[in-house]
Amino acid sequence: MSTSTAPGYALFARFAFPPNELGYCGPGDASALLGDYDTDAQAAHARAFDGAWPYLAAIADAIDDDPLAEEVVRSYWVGGPLLDKVDPTALQSRLRAAFTGQVTGLLGELPHGHALAHHSFHVFVVYPWVRFLDRDPTTPLQVLQDCRIRWGTVEAVEDDHATIVSRPLAFTDGLLHLGPPGIERVRWRKDGTSLALTPVPGDTVAAHWGWLCGALTEPETAALAAATQTTLDLVNDARS
Repeated sequence: MSTSTAPGYALFARFAFPPNELGYCGPGDASALLGDYDTDAQAAHARAFDGAWPYLAAIADAIDDDPLAEEVVRSYWVGGPLLDKVDPTALQSRLRAAFTGQVTGLLGELPHGHALAHHSFHVFVVYPWVRFLDRDPTTPLQVLQDCRIRWGTVEAVEDDHATIVSRPLAFTDGLLHLGPPGIERVRWRKDGTSLALTPVPGDTVAAHWGWLCGALTEPETAALAAATQTTLDLVNDARS
Protein backbone atom coordinates (compact mmCIF):
# COMPACT_ATOMS: atom_id res chain seq x y z
CA MET A 1 0.00 0.00 0.00
CA SER A 2 1.37 3.39 -0.95
CA THR A 3 2.41 5.70 1.84
CA SER A 4 2.72 8.77 -0.40
CA THR A 5 0.07 11.46 -0.47
CA ALA A 6 -2.15 11.03 -3.51
CA PRO A 7 -2.57 14.16 -5.69
CA GLY A 8 -6.31 14.33 -5.02
CA TYR A 9 -5.89 14.21 -1.28
CA ALA A 10 -3.07 16.76 -1.42
CA LEU A 11 -5.34 19.12 -3.37
CA PHE A 12 -8.17 18.50 -0.92
CA ALA A 13 -5.84 19.31 1.99
CA ARG A 14 -4.68 22.59 0.46
CA PHE A 15 -8.20 23.98 0.42
CA ALA A 16 -9.49 22.29 3.56
CA PHE A 17 -6.62 23.38 5.81
CA PRO A 18 -7.51 27.10 6.26
CA PRO A 19 -10.96 26.61 7.90
CA ASN A 20 -9.80 23.43 9.65
CA GLU A 21 -6.96 25.38 11.26
CA LEU A 22 -9.57 27.77 12.66
CA GLY A 23 -11.70 24.91 13.97
CA TYR A 24 -14.60 25.61 11.60
CA CYS A 25 -14.84 22.23 9.92
CA GLY A 26 -13.35 18.78 10.00
CA PRO A 27 -11.57 16.97 12.83
CA GLY A 28 -9.13 18.53 15.26
CA ASP A 29 -5.41 18.99 14.56
CA ALA A 30 -5.33 20.67 11.17
CA SER A 31 -1.67 19.74 10.77
CA ALA A 32 -2.83 16.16 10.22
CA LEU A 33 -4.14 17.26 6.83
CA LEU A 34 -0.59 17.91 5.73
CA GLY A 35 0.72 14.53 6.87
CA ASP A 36 1.73 11.60 4.70
CA TYR A 37 -0.72 8.69 4.93
CA ASP A 38 -1.66 5.53 3.11
CA THR A 39 -4.64 5.79 0.81
CA ASP A 40 -7.14 4.30 3.27
CA ALA A 41 -6.14 6.82 5.94
CA GLN A 42 -6.42 9.68 3.45
CA ALA A 43 -9.97 8.68 2.55
CA ALA A 44 -10.96 8.28 6.20
CA HIS A 45 -9.57 11.69 7.10
CA ALA A 46 -11.25 13.44 4.16
CA ARG A 47 -14.57 11.74 4.93
CA ALA A 48 -14.47 13.38 8.38
CA PHE A 49 -15.04 16.70 6.62
CA ASP A 50 -18.77 16.11 6.54
CA GLY A 51 -19.47 19.42 4.80
CA ALA A 52 -17.38 18.65 1.74
CA TRP A 53 -17.75 14.89 1.48
CA PRO A 54 -21.34 14.71 0.13
CA TYR A 55 -20.33 16.91 -2.81
CA LEU A 56 -17.19 14.91 -3.53
CA ALA A 57 -19.24 11.72 -3.41
CA ALA A 58 -21.88 13.18 -5.73
CA ILE A 59 -19.32 14.20 -8.35
CA ALA A 60 -17.55 10.85 -8.06
CA ASP A 61 -20.82 8.91 -8.44
CA ALA A 62 -21.69 10.93 -11.54
CA ILE A 63 -18.52 9.88 -13.34
CA ASP A 64 -17.93 6.53 -11.62
CA ASP A 65 -14.70 7.63 -9.98
CA ASP A 66 -13.20 7.98 -6.52
CA PRO A 67 -14.25 10.96 -4.34
CA LEU A 68 -10.57 11.83 -3.90
CA ALA A 69 -9.68 11.63 -7.58
CA GLU A 70 -7.84 14.85 -8.41
CA GLU A 71 -10.37 16.09 -10.96
CA VAL A 72 -13.24 15.38 -8.57
CA VAL A 73 -11.59 17.38 -5.81
CA ARG A 74 -10.69 20.22 -8.17
CA SER A 75 -14.27 20.36 -9.43
CA TYR A 76 -15.64 20.79 -5.90
CA TRP A 77 -13.23 23.52 -4.81
CA VAL A 78 -12.65 25.27 -8.13
CA GLY A 79 -15.26 24.19 -10.67
CA GLY A 80 -15.27 22.80 -14.18
CA PRO A 81 -17.27 20.65 -16.60
CA LEU A 82 -17.71 17.72 -14.21
CA LEU A 83 -20.22 19.80 -12.25
CA ASP A 84 -22.59 19.57 -15.21
CA LYS A 85 -22.62 15.79 -14.90
CA VAL A 86 -24.14 15.88 -11.40
CA ASP A 87 -27.93 15.66 -11.42
CA PRO A 88 -29.05 18.69 -9.37
CA THR A 89 -32.25 17.08 -8.09
CA ALA A 90 -30.37 14.02 -6.85
CA LEU A 91 -27.75 16.32 -5.33
CA GLN A 92 -30.42 18.24 -3.44
CA SER A 93 -31.81 15.01 -2.01
CA ARG A 94 -28.32 13.89 -1.01
CA LEU A 95 -27.57 17.19 0.70
CA ARG A 96 -30.87 17.37 2.53
CA ALA A 97 -30.27 13.88 3.86
CA ALA A 98 -26.67 14.64 4.79
CA PHE A 99 -27.53 17.81 6.69
CA THR A 100 -30.78 16.68 8.32
CA GLY A 101 -31.06 18.19 11.78
CA GLN A 102 -28.61 20.99 11.03
CA VAL A 103 -29.58 24.64 10.68
CA THR A 104 -29.11 25.56 7.03
CA GLY A 105 -29.63 28.62 4.90
CA LEU A 106 -31.70 28.18 1.74
CA LEU A 107 -31.26 24.45 1.19
CA GLY A 108 -34.87 23.66 2.02
CA GLU A 109 -36.24 26.55 -0.02
CA LEU A 110 -34.66 26.08 -3.44
CA PRO A 111 -36.89 24.57 -6.12
CA HIS A 112 -36.07 21.08 -7.32
CA GLY A 113 -33.22 21.01 -9.78
CA HIS A 114 -31.45 24.03 -8.31
CA ALA A 115 -28.16 22.83 -6.85
CA LEU A 116 -24.49 22.78 -7.76
CA ALA A 117 -21.81 20.41 -6.44
CA HIS A 118 -19.44 23.28 -5.74
CA HIS A 119 -18.05 24.77 -2.56
CA SER A 120 -19.77 28.08 -3.27
CA PHE A 121 -23.13 26.32 -3.02
CA HIS A 122 -22.24 25.03 0.42
CA VAL A 123 -21.12 28.49 1.53
CA PHE A 124 -23.97 30.55 0.10
CA VAL A 125 -26.85 28.07 0.32
CA VAL A 126 -26.20 25.44 2.96
CA TYR A 127 -24.49 27.56 5.59
CA PRO A 128 -27.05 29.57 7.61
CA TRP A 129 -25.26 32.92 7.26
CA VAL A 130 -27.25 33.94 4.18
CA ARG A 131 -30.32 34.19 6.42
CA PHE A 132 -28.80 37.07 8.40
CA LEU A 133 -27.94 39.37 5.51
CA ASP A 134 -31.15 41.36 5.79
CA ARG A 135 -30.59 42.14 9.47
CA ASP A 136 -27.07 43.53 9.58
CA PRO A 137 -25.01 42.25 6.65
CA THR A 138 -21.62 43.21 8.08
CA THR A 139 -20.72 39.99 9.89
CA PRO A 140 -22.47 37.45 7.63
CA LEU A 141 -21.03 39.10 4.53
CA GLN A 142 -17.51 38.89 5.94
CA VAL A 143 -17.96 35.24 6.87
CA LEU A 144 -19.31 34.39 3.42
CA GLN A 145 -16.44 36.29 1.81
CA ASP A 146 -13.78 34.56 3.90
CA CYS A 147 -15.29 31.11 3.42
CA ARG A 148 -15.75 31.18 -0.34
CA ILE A 149 -12.90 30.22 -2.64
CA ARG A 150 -11.96 33.43 -4.40
CA TRP A 151 -9.49 34.31 -7.11
CA GLY A 152 -7.15 37.26 -7.28
CA THR A 153 -3.96 38.58 -8.85
CA VAL A 154 -0.81 38.76 -6.76
CA GLU A 155 0.36 42.35 -6.48
CA ALA A 156 3.18 41.98 -3.98
CA VAL A 157 4.82 39.41 -1.70
CA GLU A 158 6.31 40.38 1.64
CA ASP A 159 7.64 37.82 4.09
CA ASP A 160 4.84 35.34 4.86
CA HIS A 161 2.04 37.34 3.22
CA ALA A 162 0.91 38.27 -0.25
CA THR A 163 -1.21 41.20 -1.36
CA ILE A 164 -3.77 40.24 -3.98
CA VAL A 165 -6.33 42.19 -5.99
CA SER A 166 -9.69 40.47 -6.07
CA ARG A 167 -13.41 41.19 -6.22
CA PRO A 168 -14.95 40.93 -2.74
CA LEU A 169 -18.46 39.76 -2.03
CA ALA A 170 -20.97 42.59 -1.72
CA PHE A 171 -24.63 42.95 -0.74
CA THR A 172 -26.57 45.72 -2.45
CA ASP A 173 -30.34 46.26 -2.67
CA GLY A 174 -30.95 42.74 -1.40
CA LEU A 175 -28.65 41.10 -3.93
CA LEU A 176 -25.48 39.15 -3.20
CA HIS A 177 -22.87 39.92 -5.85
CA LEU A 178 -19.19 40.56 -6.50
CA GLY A 179 -18.06 44.11 -5.93
CA PRO A 180 -15.32 46.12 -7.66
CA PRO A 181 -11.72 44.91 -7.28
CA GLY A 182 -10.01 45.63 -3.99
CA ILE A 183 -6.86 44.81 -2.06
CA GLU A 184 -6.67 41.75 0.18
CA ARG A 185 -3.76 40.49 2.28
CA VAL A 186 -3.46 36.72 2.61
CA ARG A 187 -0.96 34.39 4.21
CA TRP A 188 1.03 32.06 1.98
CA ARG A 189 3.30 30.66 4.70
CA LYS A 190 3.18 30.24 8.48
CA ASP A 191 6.00 28.90 10.64
CA GLY A 192 7.57 27.37 7.55
CA THR A 193 4.33 25.70 6.43
CA SER A 194 2.85 26.68 3.08
CA LEU A 195 -0.03 25.32 1.05
CA ALA A 196 1.47 26.24 -2.30
CA LEU A 197 4.63 27.40 -4.01
CA THR A 198 5.93 30.88 -3.27
CA PRO A 199 3.57 33.31 -5.03
CA VAL A 200 4.91 35.56 -7.77
CA PRO A 201 3.50 39.02 -8.63
CA GLY A 202 1.18 38.66 -11.59
CA ASP A 203 0.07 35.15 -10.66
CA THR A 204 -3.64 34.42 -10.43
CA VAL A 205 -4.23 32.56 -7.18
CA ALA A 206 -7.00 31.02 -5.10
CA ALA A 207 -7.59 32.08 -1.51
CA HIS A 208 -9.64 30.50 1.28
CA TRP A 209 -10.12 32.25 4.58
CA GLY A 210 -6.79 33.99 5.21
CA TRP A 211 -4.64 31.59 3.19
CA LEU A 212 -3.37 31.46 -0.35
CA CYS A 213 -4.12 27.96 -1.66
CA GLY A 214 -2.21 27.96 -4.94
CA ALA A 215 -2.01 29.31 -8.46
CA LEU A 216 -4.89 29.06 -10.91
CA THR A 217 -4.71 28.59 -14.67
CA GLU A 218 -6.90 30.70 -16.92
CA PRO A 219 -9.41 27.84 -17.42
CA GLU A 220 -9.51 27.22 -13.66
CA THR A 221 -10.10 30.90 -12.96
CA ALA A 222 -12.91 30.98 -15.50
CA ALA A 223 -14.44 27.83 -14.00
CA LEU A 224 -14.29 29.27 -10.47
CA ALA A 225 -15.87 32.52 -11.62
CA ALA A 226 -18.62 30.67 -13.48
CA ALA A 227 -19.47 28.35 -10.58
CA THR A 228 -19.48 31.27 -8.15
CA GLN A 229 -21.83 33.28 -10.35
CA THR A 230 -24.14 30.31 -10.86
CA THR A 231 -24.53 29.94 -7.11
CA LEU A 232 -25.02 33.68 -6.61
CA ASP A 233 -27.80 33.57 -9.21
CA LEU A 234 -29.45 30.66 -7.39
CA VAL A 235 -29.29 32.54 -4.10
CA ASN A 236 -30.65 35.78 -5.49
CA ASP A 237 -33.48 33.99 -7.30
CA ALA A 238 -34.42 32.16 -4.11
CA ARG A 239 -34.39 35.36 -2.08
CA SER A 240 -36.44 37.39 -4.54
